Amino acid sequence: MSGFSSLNTATTALWAAQRGMDVTGQNIANVNTDGYSRQRVDLQAMGGTAVPAIHSVSNGSDGGVAVEGVRRVRDAFLEARGHLETANTARLTAESAALGQVEENFREPGRSGIQSMLTDVWSAFSDLTTNPLKLAPRSQVIERLDTLAAGLHTTRAALDQQWDQTRDGLAVLAADVSTAAVSIADLNNSIRLATLSGLPVNELADRRDSLVSRLAEAVGATAVPRADGVVDVTIGGTTLVSGTHAIGVRLAGSDNPDGVGTDAPRLVTDPGGTTLRAGGTAGGQITALTSIVPGYRTQLDALARSLAGSLNAAHTAGFDATGAPGGPLFDDGSGTDPVDLSAVTAANLTLRVTDPARVAAAGISPAATGGTPSADARNADALFRLSLDPAGTDALYRKLVVSLGVESSVATRNLEVQSVLSAQVDAARESVSGVNLDEEMTNMMAFQHAYNAAARMITTIDEALDTLISRTGLVGR
Repeated sequence: MSGFSSLNTATTALWAAQRGMDVTGQNIANVNTDGYSRQRVDLQAMGGTAVPAIHSVSNGSDGGVAVEGVRRVRDAFLEARGHLETANTARLTAESAALGQVEENFREPGRSGIQSMLTDVWSAFSDLTTNPLKLAPRSQVIERLDTLAAGLHTTRAALDQQWDQTRDGLAVLAADVSTAAVSIADLNNSIRLATLSGLPVNELADRRDSLVSRLAEAVGATAVPRADGVVDVTIGGTTLVSGTHAIGVRLAGSDNPDGVGTDAPRLVTDPGGTTLRAGGTAGGQITALTSIVPGYRTQLDALARSLAGSLNAAHTAGFDATGAPGGPLFDDGSGTDPVDLSAVTAANLTLRVTDPARVAAAGISPAATGGTPSADARNADALFRLSLDPAGTDALYRKLVVSLGVESSVATRNLEVQSVLSAQVDAARESVSGVNLDEEMTNMMAFQHAYNAAARMITTIDEALDTLISRTGLVGR
């Protein structure tokens, strides 16, 4: 009977080698499949019987080999680290992109930027000091002041549009997160049922882990393994997917940048309304909505108020071409007197003086010159000297632009450093779970030789049994 035991041993070796080649073929077929984890066959030696009995003995040399299962090759620590670094990279990418767009909105340096428009305004006042009674330099002052106001309107509108687009993008992201959470819960259910039934779940687990990675990038989600092969997904400590159940995510908060201070945009659970401490792309977009864009929007409004306040104060100190005292140059578009500077913003800054003759260039009252308009240009010079004020509008704007440049540069540098770190972690993950064709070819040859050897063993045992049966006279008895 030992010959038949050997035949069984060789048969198990044949099946094990066949299974190994099947798995190797699956790895090779999915070498370019995103999210696929390479698989390995777990083989276990089969020994003799271990049941004690008086007449049941075994020399332990028979049994063969059994395929215990096919497992995915993954490192749990590297997967968790990968989710963390992916979330950080996505957050920094969103913040850097937001700052880059703010820089584009300010259009500095360039002829279309506010700094260039301010320079043109001061140049116009300088020209006015040379020819205070002529119409051309007065018209030039009006034109360039109006251009400056329009430039402030354009920049403010661009910031408002950026805020709206970022909010819309965050709303779409929240909907995608909800869909992914439901898909993960469904896959958890399928994996649990398959695990209890003893069916393979590797491909299902790969699909689920790919969705978890997407959530890590989108909102900084993390996964916690549970029994029966399922995982829980959490965002900042709040459970989004618990086993086979999932809750949604929605965007809450103000839909207007003016309401950020009292009702900031945020992601909340749906149902429940619990605020999520989101990371990833969502975290960066929330920072843009609550800090980056509103911050520069506020500074731009302060610049508009500073411009209106300083020019109005200087202009009212002079006299225009008709001999009348100068009035305010800018207001909030309401036309009321006195001008309420607290109501002035970069969006509503309006040039109040549209008649070139109403530009107050003179510093001497007509009463002191016999009733005729004065050719004195001291007030035009005073308006020009506002550009030299170390605490004036020019200095305030330069400070804003420098601050924006530094913040954007730091964000870009942080993203570069984080990208290198994330690439290293991804490379480490790929070295563990990625398919290496050279390694798979080696495994294929090993299993092929094992299969050939097992087949040869069966042939040899068959010949031995044939000899045993034929030469011991068993034939015909």
